[in-house]
Amino acid sequence: MASALGASDIFRLVRKGIDVNTVHANVRKPFRFLLCGDPALVSELRTLLLSGHDDGSIPLDAAACLETIDPSRPLPTATSEVRVVIFLGRRGDAEAAYLEPLKTLRVPILAVTVDPAGTPSSPSTLPAASSTGEYVVHALSRDALRGRVFAHVVDASKGVEIAVGRRLPALRETVAAKLTRDAANNALKVALASAVVDHIPVVGIVLGAFASAGDMVAITGIQMMLLLHIQAAYGRDPDVQRMWQLLPVIGGGFGWRTLARELVGFVPVAGIAIKGAIAYAGTILVGEGVTFYLEHGQHMNKGQAKQVYDRTKEDALRFARDLTTRFKRP
Repeated sequence: MASALGASDIFRLVRKGIDVNTVHANVRKPFRFLLCGDPALVSELRTLLLSGHDDGSIPLDAAACLETIDPSRPLPTATSEVRVVIFLGRRGDAEAAYLEPLKTLRVPILAVTVDPAGTPSSPSTLPAASSTGEYVVHALSRDALRGRVFAHVVDASKGVEIAVGRRLPALRETVAAKLTRDAANNALKVALASAVVDHIPVVGIVLGAFASAGDMVAITGIQMMLLLHIQAAYGRDPDVQRMWQLLPVIGGGFGWRTLARELVGFVPVAGIAIKGAIAYAGTILVGEGVTFYLEHGQHMNKGQAKQVYDRTKEDALRFARDLTTRFKRP
């Protein structure tokens, strides 16, 4: 069955499963980030997060999702939409600030110190709800915040990432990276589940061909939805017709098939691991490719594509070898 399905058949099946209404709903999801601390720094961060909308204006719903608070005064009572609190200060401000009341909000608290002479630092993971993580950055710029601060803000926004990217352009690249990782993990699960079925003697004989065809449709569908999600996060209304202009990203611009051949050549006996690695790496390539296109208005050149390809291939190989080692353990 898998071999009988051509590209047009695959995309026809995939298109039936694309849910544009869900994308629209994700765009409209409400959320709030609470800002406090040094007024000048709060203003600077607001300006940074809200800058970059296509027409130069700031939509009202975007401005409303950033709320300035004073921890010493009564805090908002309706907190279901609050995802994170960001405290901003200069050197020594965080230690002197009374942040205890913020714990009642039951969300992560990011205490960001802006110190041009300091050594940048941050916790390795997002602080737990009601816990405070300390971050030191040289400045409130995209380059300085793109690492852990923006990554942790987006991690705290689980379920509303697309809405966050839509309203706060400075976070779009970070949002796209998280959407890509999540989609790649889903593609990996589909591929591994199908590969396990193929390797169970009786079940594999009965369901193997259908699983192979089904996981191809499922993984392509995951990648198509990823395209729509990233487009939506970048301010584009979800449009299946416009999505086709980005198909070169899936169709081979990054050497998708070449990647599969190389991975199989490196680890020829690890069928399950290779199937998962190809699904994961291929989805990463799709996500990074469309993000680059939306960031720069053009596809990557050969040199840029090769860098992404080589890095992703190495990650996939490492994953495949690790997984193969697990399977070989008694």
